[in-house]
Amino acid sequence: MNLEEFREYCLSKKGVEETFPFGEETLVFKVMGKMFALTGLDSETATANLKCDPLRAVELRESHPQIIPGYHMNKKHWNTVELETGLDNELLTELIDHSYDLVVEKMPKKLREELNNLP
Repeated sequence: MNLEEFREYCLSKKGVEETFPFGEETLVFKVMGKMFALTGLDSETATANLKCDPLRAVELRESHPQIIPGYHMNKKHWNTVELETGLDNELLTELIDHSYDLVVEKMPKKLREELNNLP
């Protein structure tokens, strides 16, 4: 998955916006104002930080060298994932979905209802 495919997939999810809260070189994807994915636009290797269940994060890191503890993030809850180096798109989309779902699950009920009512 290249960076543009990653961007398009993130934006295809309900209630998602792209922002640049950390400067022009870091693209952040938020669902209802809550961050679930981010990527640097200036690195040679396309990577993304994705939220992950802590136990699953460890399993993924142990089984895939392309997945490491989240760079500049809480290493317990975030992974950095190489996008273009051997992980199949099915796994990558599942990891994006997992990150999105974790963030949505933690939202207050009112925000989840707003999200569900979006077209």
